[in-house]
Amino acid sequence: MKKKIQWNKIAVHITLIIGALIVILPFYWMVVTSLKTNAETMMIPPTLIPENWQFSNYIDVMKQFDFGTAYLNTAIVTVARTLGQLLFCSMAAFAIATMRFPGRNVIFIMMISVLMFPPEMFMIPVYNLMNTINWLDTYYVLTVPIMASGFGIFLLRQFFMSLPRDLFEAARMDGCSYFRIYWSIYMPLTIPGLVSLGIFVAVASWNDFLWPLIMTSSQDLQVVSIAIASFVGEHNTNYALMMAGSVISILPLVLLYLFLQRYFIEGIALTGVKG
Repeated sequence: MKKKIQWNKIAVHITLIIGALIVILPFYWMVVTSLKTNAETMMIPPTLIPENWQFSNYIDVMKQFDFGTAYLNTAIVTVARTLGQLLFCSMAAFAIATMRFPGRNVIFIMMISVLMFPPEMFMIPVYNLMNTINWLDTYYVLTVPIMASGFGIFLLRQFFMSLPRDLFEAARMDGCSYFRIYWSIYMPLTIPGLVSLGIFVAVASWNDFLWPLIMTSSQDLQVVSIAIASFVGEHNTNYALMMAGSVISILPLVLLYLFLQRYFIEGIALTGVKG
């Protein structure tokens, strides 16, 4: 019996190790490629370790393109979108989860139904709308339309629904306003959910490519994803510099996850406790 349990544990650990290697391999290849010469990146068979370490690739990335401005723009857009979604999605989720008003379920279903359609379906009408109000090629178009989402409302509604209804009713009996209940009671109790949504939105905003590509054309509003795509030429692509730019771009996301992973895992585990 003991041998059987030990073999089961060994099999589990081997499976986990293989899975970890599969996940780590793309990141390893990205870092290794960023330290090669461009000629070496196209060698067949490929080299697992650079023959000539090119740490200067990271300096060249910063020099050839205004990567600092792109980094700053991406940070501004990410922070604005994340804070906006945390505020507006939590307010909508609180209203749907706690308040009783006609058409509440219909409104919620309409919000959730948006998730059934790919965002690309709405690009042309949204582009025309942004053009009509003169928001194209501005920070407004990069932030305001993404400050709420059906996914964010659904995620936070699940957390609010998991809280005891007695908390809401007791606070109302004590004379608390809806906003006071939302801000002082519900928000502190759903920090794992807020952190989870914040991480989802931050990662999606940091990696966003299609929306900035369509809605902006100015070099001053270029984000990191667009800056990295600039290394792709019509006849030649500098893969070494592209990978160096990619390594630089993912560092904030790695640090964000390392600091907030406890809340992230807890938030995922608690999502959907109550429907």
